[in-house]
Amino acid sequence: MSGTKTAIEEGVLPTLTALLVALVAGDLLILSYGQSPSEVWRLMLSGTWGNAYGIGQVLYKATTLVFTGLSVAIGLRAGLFNIGAESQLAAGGFAAGVLGLLLPVSLTPWLAIPVCLLAALLGGAMVGFVPGVLRARFGAHEVIATIMLNFIVLAFLNWAISATGLAVTETLHTPVVLSTAVPRLAAYVPMFHGSAANGTILLALLTVVIVAWLLFRARFGYELRAVGLQPMAAESSGIRVPRVWITAMVLAGGVAGLGGTNFVLGYKNYFEDGFSGGAGFLGIAVALVGRNNPFGVLLAALFFATLSQGGLAIHALVPKQMVEVLEGIVILAVAVSVPEVRRLLRSRPAKAAVTTPVQA
Repeated sequence: MSGTKTAIEEGVLPTLTALLVALVAGDLLILSYGQSPSEVWRLMLSGTWGNAYGIGQVLYKATTLVFTGLSVAIGLRAGLFNIGAESQLAAGGFAAGVLGLLLPVSLTPWLAIPVCLLAALLGGAMVGFVPGVLRARFGAHEVIATIMLNFIVLAFLNWAISATGLAVTETLHTPVVLSTAVPRLAAYVPMFHGSAANGTILLALLTVVIVAWLLFRARFGYELRAVGLQPMAAESSGIRVPRVWITAMVLAGGVAGLGGTNFVLGYKNYFEDGFSGGAGFLGIAVALVGRNNPFGVLLAALFFATLSQGGLAIHALVPKQMVEVLEGIVILAVAVSVPEVRRLLRSRPAKAAVTTPVQA
């Protein structure tokens, strides 16, 4: 029982410490601009969770971050640092958007949408497959491979829509495909009218549950976590480490690719160059703050989405770039607080044993 309690503390306390540090740093930044911290935080909350439109926008932004955060978390659980979620996200959105153009217009959305979702999954998985193979077969470090692949994939997609005639004239986006449009939440909940929140959020929640089951209940999840903790020990126990690395990167890429459908199918209904807007890189922060736990990733995605949308609400008082500073502070605070909190928690039993008198 005490072991479970300690594990929960090690997972929760670093995050709470990081948020407290970010709050204090935010207060100092706000004061440096001559504003009242309480007024700025109040304005941020009222512009996000204080009205229906703000809630809808937070949910929309959090949806993409859930996918990219899960993608990074899957890689980290396997001991791989997947920095390629940005290109995997874009590849998934491209595959979904282009396939939507190729499908017959008469095809019912009940068939067209699942087919495009599958295309997004495969598009991201293909991009994830490359660094997985390079690591497993040739020993190439996945950080270098995924960073370079980001440039290659994004440049290729830019060329693909401009040089092949897929883009609308004088734009960098494909034509609108209404047959693959995922319904907006406003169609069922009128209070979300005007926001970009759409049904893709249900897919994100389902993906969280599936990834959690896969990591902590399935045999492959055990192998993946074993490889992440100690590859040599896992290999000596019969686990094929290269296969796990490749599968983990393919799965991570596929999950990130699904995130592209939030924009392509649920918002604009077309693929546009640069639509990812750094969500793949922000997924790294989401995974770290969420402690690589799928449900923690969900909460972290909501937190960072709140900061992102809140930055627009507080722009009248302080620069919206302050939000980016806070995001960086949270990440640094998590990185510093995790080992420190673990050290303090693990030193408690030892201290208790020393101070407890020996019974006769």
